Amino acid sequence: MAERSTAAVDVADNSGDKPLTAKAVQSTADGVAQNPERDTDSEEAQGSGTAASPGKKASPPELHSGHKLARRYRLEECVTRLDGFSSWRAVDEKLRRAVGVHILPADHARTRAVLAAARSAALLGDPRFVQVLDAVEENDLVYVVHEWLPDATELTALLAAGPLEPHDAYQMVSQIASAMAAAHREGLAHLRLNPNAVLRASTGQWRIRGLAVNAALRGISSDTPQRTDTEAIGALLYAALTQRWPYPSDAYGLPGLPKDVGLIAPDQVRAGVHRGLSELAMRALVNDGATASRHESACTTPEELVKAIGEMPRIRPPEPSFTAPPEYQRTTYQQGTYGRPTPPGVTQALQTPPPPLQSRTGKALKWAVSALLIAALGLGSWQLADALMDQSDKSGDTNNTQTSDDGDKKAPKTASEPIAITGARDFDPFGDGSEKPSDISKVYDKSLSTYWQTDYYKGATFGNLKPGLGVILDLGKIQQIGQVTVTFVGDTSVELRAASSNASTEPTSFAAYTKVADGSGTSVTLKPNESLKSRYLLVWLTKLPLTDEGTYRGRVADIKVTS
Repeated sequence: MAERSTAAVDVADNSGDKPLTAKAVQSTADGVAQNPERDTDSEEAQGSGTAASPGKKASPPELHSGHKLARRYRLEECVTRLDGFSSWRAVDEKLRRAVGVHILPADHARTRAVLAAARSAALLGDPRFVQVLDAVEENDLVYVVHEWLPDATELTALLAAGPLEPHDAYQMVSQIASAMAAAHREGLAHLRLNPNAVLRASTGQWRIRGLAVNAALRGISSDTPQRTDTEAIGALLYAALTQRWPYPSDAYGLPGLPKDVGLIAPDQVRAGVHRGLSELAMRALVNDGATASRHESACTTPEELVKAIGEMPRIRPPEPSFTAPPEYQRTTYQQGTYGRPTPPGVTQALQTPPPPLQSRTGKALKWAVSALLIAALGLGSWQLADALMDQSDKSGDTNNTQTSDDGDKKAPKTASEPIAITGARDFDPFGDGSEKPSDISKVYDKSLSTYWQTDYYKGATFGNLKPGLGVILDLGKIQQIGQVTVTFVGDTSVELRAASSNASTEPTSFAAYTKVADGSGTSVTLKPNESLKSRYLLVWLTKLPLTDEGTYRGRVADIKVTS
């Protein structure tokens, strides 16, 4: 009977600051697979993990291309066969998509640790990590299925072409550090964060593969998992800036630092390196006190590294370069030689256009056109003078009060006035019922520097989990609504919905709010098409923007209501 695990399985105990992976059992050098989705390293050059020998050496299962697991996953190509386990590119025939699969014998010494790691990684569900899709124990095999990203490129391949631009390196370290900080908050560590484990998607988003699972497969653990992952991020940034590995040994296709030199800052290795990023790499690396004295205190956790990145001035992308269009070339038709080919070596001279006709007919035509223009100017001047006289006649009556047939004075139009928002609450009827309620007052605190934000989602439409969520506004009493202006952080789609004008208490169901306007943008003005009176309004978000962290979040900075 197969034991199958998806994102709903229980998570192994991760108390304290220990990584999810089991205590070290064995670590060996990986073979290098010539495949963009490989999950291997050429060697353990970081020296950040520890390992020991397992009590029992298991032989890898005898598998081949075309073999099916669970009558669903068809193995296509073996990318790693090492230390009793193998990794494959496979096809999920049920969903018709490529996947990656790690396979171990059921009696392998690391089987329990790998299953626990895969189950916990699946529960994290963070889109910045390559997702674990399945973890199965079936007959004599244990296998872990994960996403396969055919359009992504490993950092190893990117660095083979040269160092990254400062903006690309900044985006990489920012996204990787924030993702690992989120993982450690859930008790998960990577412990094998290297250029093979970092991918850049075609959208520019950076993703991490092998969270917890890669270390469990190789029996790697650490007494200080946060420090280990932070130093690994520093090594990635160092390599991205210098195209060198910050240790004496060569690794991942990169040359190491010269021996007996020690750890020197990236801006001393290569000219033109961004000073702020160079210092950031040194603060993350530390390397047993090797950080230069000119740098600030070391970053020992991904959370501290994220804070240090946030304190840096933002690095803007380079200005796009535009190439000048080619010089305009006249065609032979425009040069007057259409149908008559020019002999070789002869340049066709441009012919001067003939002067305008000076015959009697041409002169008469010019005088006729001139007369018509003069007549048109005279008629226009007369009409303008007549309009100005009419306006002056009307201005003389400005002090007179205009009255209608029944003697009432015409009321002047009233200007729109702001309507105070007396209260607000988050509204998530299709989710868990609550969405960041502690920050809801920031939507009407009249400050654009603060905002209420939603949870993060895997897609712009809330990861297809629900149709939307929003904020209910209480205006204190029934008011005449002219318009509602909503300011967002990022381009957001929104609807304005209103409760019935006779609703004396706040409705709690979504159906009680009627849509009266919609729009999208960073500052959206929502005007009802018809006269609207209500006490309770619903600002309903329907599509979220992509953030710098690679997730989708709605952020409402300010809401103004006017009559």
